[in-house]
Amino acid sequence: MMNLISLIPLQVNYVPYVVVAAIVIVLLIILISCIKVVPQSKAYVIERLGMYRSTWQTGLHFKLPVIERISKIVSLKEQVVDFPPQPVITRDNVTMQIDTVVFYQITDPKMYAYGVERPIVAIENLTATTLRNIIGDMELDHTLTSRDTINAKIRVILDEATDPWGIKVNRVELKNIMPPTEIQDAMEKQMKAERQRREAILRAEGEKQSKILVAEGQKESQILAAEGEKQAQILRAEAVKEQKIREAEGEAEAILNVQKAVADSIKLINEAAPEDGYITMKKLEAFEKAADGKATKIIVPSELASVAGLVSGIKAVAEKDDKAE
Repeated sequence: MMNLISLIPLQVNYVPYVVVAAIVIVLLIILISCIKVVPQSKAYVIERLGMYRSTWQTGLHFKLPVIERISKIVSLKEQVVDFPPQPVITRDNVTMQIDTVVFYQITDPKMYAYGVERPIVAIENLTATTLRNIIGDMELDHTLTSRDTINAKIRVILDEATDPWGIKVNRVELKNIMPPTEIQDAMEKQMKAERQRREAILRAEGEKQSKILVAEGQKESQILAAEGEKQAQILRAEAVKEQKIREAEGEAEAILNVQKAVADSIKLINEAAPEDGYITMKKLEAFEKAADGKATKIIVPSELASVAGLVSGIKAVAEKDDKAE
């Protein structure tokens, strides 16, 4: 009998263990879910029982279960929003479409979470109204050429208006300015006419400059030709002058040589001590040359008055010549 009782398995109650294990697992899950890691460039807005509690920055954080919750996850990076085209009217009553691009950054997550409902929609409406106010004070041509001015004005107004919302507007850009089709056609025609006018002016200026350059070239050519002729005449005159100088120097040298020869001959005659007969013959030769001239009066030297002296001199010379032979 005892053996049969020992063989019957005892029934054990495992329910309490399962319940405890389930409670532990739930507590672990809740504990793990309360541990949060905030990544870089993010911020978590925490509420406790529906009221703002704190703002978590980058790092490891723990929130109380049930009574605390993450109200909003905010990105701190600079963001870009492209708004659709908005109809605006210029001061000269031209309606056109302008779309804008806004670069903004959240600087205060708490103000961003509680400052305004749907902040991006608020920025879009504020941008549209500000754009209409600015363009309404400008004419079409001024609008097309003043994008930087318009961008700066819109950015200042938006930055001041969004500051209570915890938003910093860094930059505003007009992406497209689209005038009506007829205005675009008129602008294209005007631009074409302006380009044709500039082309005509440039062509006329080019022709003018070409004629001026040709005239200046001819003038310089004539000046250079005249300068060349002047230099040639100067060179020819210098050559003639040098030739005459050389000829004069040659003649002077020839005269000097003749005079030197005469002087040498007189010196030789003086050194030879010529006799009176030779001297008398030279006087006769000189008198003969003087008589052959065109002079109408001849002065006879006094020495010739004595014929006897002349004859005796000739005789003495003749005798010497006979002896010599």
